[in-house]
Amino acid sequence: MQARMDHVVIWVDDQLRSVDFYTAVVGLAGERVEEFRAGRAPFPSVRVSADSIIDLVARSSAASVNAQPGAEGTAGHPVNHICLAMGRDDYDALRRRLEDNGNEIPITMEKSFGARGIAPQTFYFTDPDGNVIEARYYD
Repeated sequence: MQARMDHVVIWVDDQLRSVDFYTAVVGLAGERVEEFRAGRAPFPSVRVSADSIIDLVARSSAASVNAQPGAEGTAGHPVNHICLAMGRDDYDALRRRLEDNGNEIPITMEKSFGARGIAPQTFYFTDPDGNVIEARYYD
């Protein structure tokens, strides 16, 4: 079987603040943002690639989200981290934007294993809601 990651849901306290962070600082494109502002979409998303997005779902809606998969108590839990892979130039530009916006990058790791093998470098940062994001590039 060959599958691709379609979307990841992360919990946020202020969806529009999160959209601003992921578009202006991280550099991802917003999806359904205007529909969300107009009340026609339950949450906005940001596009990671042509076939994957991150859904920015309000933590306050966790109780109603529990009913969707029929697994009570599963919504609202944090994920350890998600990882964004990109080219070296985009990786360097993201690091500069994060630092310019006051985001701390405490450590840079080398030779970290991921979906495409060993990445030469990787670093972690947090979004405004404390979600941990890893950034990496591959040669």
